[in-house]
Amino acid sequence: MQTRLLPPALALCALLADAAGLHGLAFWLVLLALPAAAAAAFVGLSDGLAGNGWLPGATATLAVLLLVLGSAVREAAAQGAAVPTLAVTAVVGALVLYGVPALAWLLEPLRPRPRTRATTVRVHS
Repeated sequence: MQTRLLPPALALCALLADAAGLHGLAFWLVLLALPAAAAAAFVGLSDGLAGNGWLPGATATLAVLLLVLGSAVREAAAQGAAVPTLAVTAVVGALVLYGVPALAWLLEPLRPRPRTRATTVRVHS
């Protein structure tokens, strides 16, 4: 489970570093989150193939794509310029995607279940 918690923690730290004006640190945190996010995506996809649910693997895979996009946009930005909005939005989107399985887990007790009819067994002697 630790593999799945590291990428959102690094992405959150990158957002906090951006908010504090430490854009260089934020760039390195997003770059550091990429291998951890890829590992979490592989674990989620393997769990999905094993029959344990597809949602964590799908959201982790999409989050990796957003983190790659955010990292690429940050790298292409001019030195000393403001952080591109797309880079920050991609990291926020990745964080939202990492939160979707937790939200689904919280809301699972509210999901309607099919009712089963009670049947009575009559024994004729």
